[in-house]
Amino acid sequence: MSAIVQFNYAQWIARYPEFSQVQQPTAQEYFGEATLYLRNDGTGPVRDAETQLRLLNMLTAHIAALNAPSADGQPASPLVGRINNASEGSVSVQTENDYPPGSAQWFQQTRYGSGFWAATFAYRRVHYLPNKKPVVGAGPWWGGVGGFGRWPR
Repeated sequence: MSAIVQFNYAQWIARYPEFSQVQQPTAQEYFGEATLYLRNDGTGPVRDAETQLRLLNMLTAHIAALNAPSADGQPASPLVGRINNASEGSVSVQTENDYPPGSAQWFQQTRYGSGFWAATFAYRRVHYLPNKKPVVGAGPWWGGVGGFGRWPR
């Protein structure tokens, strides 16, 4: 069974004080959005509740950084994607939003997302789960006796 955690606004602000202007209901919504990326329903890959909360808080900070207004009340940047080119004279910024699903680029837009991506490496690897019970009458994966080879006797 995987961990299920509850959002704790005070704990989140203590870790990410730069988001103190984000009101609790908005932060709660960001946390809810974060659970779209990391399951919090008992079926996700993280088994430890402390790790689950820490990862979801990182994702909540990432989503807040992408969406929340700045400390001086300015709205979040309308740019979508990562900045791939910038100039200074007559100000020019180009962004790139061509990431395939499951890639790191969306997470790399903020330091919080980048940290989340690095911290979840172990959960994105393939895990081999051996079949502990032999299945009677099952042949090898290539089609049984008479396939590419013979079933060992």
